Amino acid sequence: MASDSSAFGQVTFPRLTKTNYENWSIQMKALLGSLDVWEVVLSGYEEKTDTDKLPANELKALRESRKKDKTTLYNLFQAVDESGFEKIASATTSKQAWEILEKAYKGADRVKQMRLQTLRGEFEALKMKESEGVSDYITRVQYIVNQMKRNDETLTEACVVEKVLRSLIGEFENVVCAIEESRNLVEMTIEDLTSSLEVHEQRKKKKKQQTLEEALQVKATLK
Repeated sequence: MASDSSAFGQVTFPRLTKTNYENWSIQMKALLGSLDVWEVVLSGYEEKTDTDKLPANELKALRESRKKDKTTLYNLFQAVDESGFEKIASATTSKQAWEILEKAYKGADRVKQMRLQTLRGEFEALKMKESEGVSDYITRVQYIVNQMKRNDETLTEACVVEKVLRSLIGEFENVVCAIEESRNLVEMTIEDLTSSLEVHEQRKKKKKQQTLEEALQVKATLK
């Protein structure tokens, strides 16, 4: 995508649709931050009408801010579908365009609260499946956690760790007890927990494999 600012170069911006606002906004914040223009979107840009008396350095800074804002606004126009463009077509600053999109796609507070209530229920109901591996289960937990955080829920790492520990299948009971007795759960990260559980999981798989091989050997001997 061509741009009138060298900071943007040939950057390709993710496209906003009716169903991907949360992921789109995360990508855009990271991308605009890497281009050093997110602050313009966040804080806004205000055009000055009387610039004749400004010192040269302030005038230069003003022009740079204006350039950043207009270029960012242009790229926001490029990053939305036709429906999104119609919503922000009258925006004159990147901050204004961003706020319009956020309000339109993220929804009002009431809708957010309803969504959050549903996610809380899903979080509490999460349980590991008998056929599920540790990594897959924790990925499911983290997906719900991320959705909750995007709807402004505050969840500590300790809360997520405790949730995983109390929702594992029975074969992890011994390792859960060991972790709770030997580790400070407040300081434990989800990555640390995943690593500990996967070690236990691999040992269990290895033991089952050895037992199966021994059974097959006995069967072969009897024949």
